[in-house]
Formats: sequence, structure tokens, C-alpha cells
Amino acid sequence: MPRTTTVDCPGCPPLRALTFDALGLIKVIEARAKGGGVSKVVERWGDPDASKCLVAASLNDRKVDPLLAVARKNGVIEILNPLNGELSLSVSDVSNAGVRPEDNAIAGLHLFRRQRSELKSRSCTLLVCTTKGNASIRTVDMADTKVDSGAPKAWNVCALGNISFSEVDGSESYAFFGGKGVEVNMWDLENCTKIWTAKPPPRNSLGIFTPTWFTSATFLSKDDHRKVVAGTNDHQVRLYDVSAQRRSVISFDFRETPIKAVTEDPDGHTIYIGNGSGDLASVDIRTGKLLGCFLGKCSGSIRSIARHPELPVIASCGLDSYLRIWDIGTRQLLSSVFLKQHLTKVIFDTNFNEEEVKHEEANTAAHDALSIDEVQTADETEKPPTKRKKFDGKQTNDEKTNQKSVLFSKLVVVYFNSERWGLSKLQAVRKHCLGPD
Repeated sequence: MPRTTTVDCPGCPPLRALTFDALGLIKVIEARAKGGGVSKVVERWGDPDASKCLVAASLNDRKVDPLLAVARKNGVIEILNPLNGELSLSVSDVSNAGVRPEDNAIAGLHLFRRQRSELKSRSCTLLVCTTKGNASIRTVDMADTKVDSGAPKAWNVCALGNISFSEVDGSESYAFFGGKGVEVNMWDLENCTKIWTAKPPPRNSLGIFTPTWFTSATFLSKDDHRKVVAGTNDHQVRLYDVSAQRRSVISFDFRETPIKAVTEDPDGHTIYIGNGSGDLASVDIRTGKLLGCFLGKCSGSIRSIARHPELPVIASCGLDSYLRIWDIGTRQLLSSVFLKQHLTKVIFDTNFNEEEVKHEEANTAAHDALSIDEVQTADETEKPPTKRKKFDGKQTNDEKTNQKSVLFSKLVVVYFNSERWGLSKLQAVRKHCLGPD
């Protein structure tokens, strides 16, 4: 049995999160009460299909015309409206031509926030990277999904090994790649050139070289692309400074299972890490000191961690099918939602407007109150006063017949629930209650 800890969930502040799972479903979770709301599923987009498993996702959180890009296991990339889940366009990965999607699945996806000034039509720009290291940047015209707005840039980020992730910095000028047998490396997206590569580990005492298996990474600060934190399959967390050296500046072990998810805090020095056994913790990366573990252990591997850009909360999800919301100050579990399928990623929707929700709830409450008042008024005006009939001790023939019928029915119930009477006994009872035929 998995190790779990039961704690009270006081509720979380108003927020909206999107989760992605192994059956290709996108579920919208919202908490609307300000004092501590209960998170619940309000929408579900798509139909369950294992071949459409969501392997990567990226949200363009612009205030005007926000977009959501998702990559599926079958190699299809979809652009959705994050407000209602409406499909805007669907394209196939051009870097996967002639190869089965299962053999070269999409490992990283990024939807650029910035718009190309030379493009007058509505368009979106995508960075796609596959497990074999095929990276490409393409701009797709939203009006005509069959035409690319300009020739796509394509290059290869690794000669051997498999890519596990790709991350883009806040300025969207640099990208970071790494994976199994692939040392973490950084590329300039404008020129598609490699600007830095981590130095491989030295050989051991027996002279055997074992390449590192990187599983996740994040930029320590969205405004500074020079510092990157990466997690490895041998439960190590490493900090790299591109401007200082090729070796890791800080390296430490966390528990005894592979690191599966790493994300940064806006303060620029705190990170949140999750591993394959469900441990979730915060670390001060400047010293490598463990600040503390989050209360209420998950019962499955953590696959994604998201930090809310405004609220002091983080969200985690993984193979135990739970979405959990945590308070970063007390490291206490605020809310949890069971979503039935294995979860692959979680994203916060920063366009969630609490004031609009309040206005909507106020209108709904006013409408419900008005409806109740109308019903009460109708009941008060339409129903005449009921007069109680005086009993004079006399019964009509119909009333006597109805009373005998009720008595006979009760006796029949007793007959079936107790010992069985003979037919003659039952006929005698009927004659006594209802009279002769």
C-alpha cells in the first residue's frame, strides 16, 4: 500500500488550473470562494483516447487573444482557446515526416507570447522538439491552417540519446534541452546556434563513463537565462551558471528516487522539486538547503509542478491522478481533486478574473432569490385558505366501504408476512371486512 498522510484541507484562494492526462482529456479546475474555496472540475474537453495522450502543453497567457497549445502522442499539435476549449487549428509535426510518432514523440512544446510584427494576419509561433532531438520553429497562420507564414527553422539539438524536455526563458530568446544520454545545452533561438553545453561527468574509478540522464529543468529566473536548474534520474539536483563554467555550480541529492519535476519561484532563489516516490519539497538553491517538505505525501510519482505567478500557491499532479494545491508559506495542502486518469501536466490560467466570477455569482444569486420570491408570492396569492372539516361522528356508506378495504389490505399483508392461512380462512376474513359478494 502507498504511504499517505491524511491532513485537513482548508480550501484555496480563487484560481483556475488546466490539467492534461494520459487519455487526452483536458480538465478545468476552479476554486471560487475567497476565504477558502473547494476546487472542483467545471469543464472537460475532448474524448478519452489513449492514442491522443497529452505529452506537452504550453499556455500563451496574453490578456488579449490567449491561446493554448497541446501536443499529443500521435504527433498532432492543437491550438485551443483556453477559455472554452474551442479548437482553432490542428497541425502535424513537420519534423516527424516519414517517422512514426511513437518512435519520435514530441518531448517539448512552447507557444511564443510575442507576435511577429511583419505578419498582419492572426498567427502563432511554436517551438517543437522531439525525443530524437529534431527542433523546429514555425509560424502558422490562424486564418489558413494549411499555409505556414514563412519557412520553418529546423535543426538538431543532439547527435545521440533521447531528449526529455525543452525550456524557453522569459525573453523567449534562448532554449534549454537535455535528456537521457544528452548533456544539458543552451541554444540561441534567433540564430539557431548552440551557445553552451554542460561538461560530461568524469569516468569512475574503474574507468567507466556513464552519461547523465536529465529528466527535468527550469530557468532559475525568467529574466536571466544564465542560471538553470536541472534534475536527474539518479536523484540529483544541479545548478548551472552558463556565464561561469560548464560544470554544475551546486549539486545535491534529494531522497532516493529520480527527480521528475522542477519549477522555480519568482523570488529567484527558491525551487520546488518532486520525485518518483511522491515527495514534494522546496529548496534554497543558493546553498542547496532543504527548506522543508510539503505536508500530505502524494501516493504516486509527481510529473508536473506549477507555481502561480500571483498567488502564494503551487499545484502538483502525477500518476496518483490527484491535482493538489499547496500553500508555499506553510507547505500545507489546501485542496485536492481526484481526476481518475494519470496526469501529465498542470498549468495555471492567469486570465481567471475573480471580479467577473463574483459578478456572475451575484447575478445568479439574485436571479435565484427573485425566483424564490415569485414562487412564494404565487403560493401566498393563489392558494385559498384551507378550512378544517368538522367531524360529527357519522360516516357515509362510501367512507365505511373505504375503511373496510383498507382493513382488508392490511390483513392480506399480515397473511403474506406471517404464517400462511388456508383459503377458507382468507375468504372468511374477506367476507367479514367487505361483506358478501
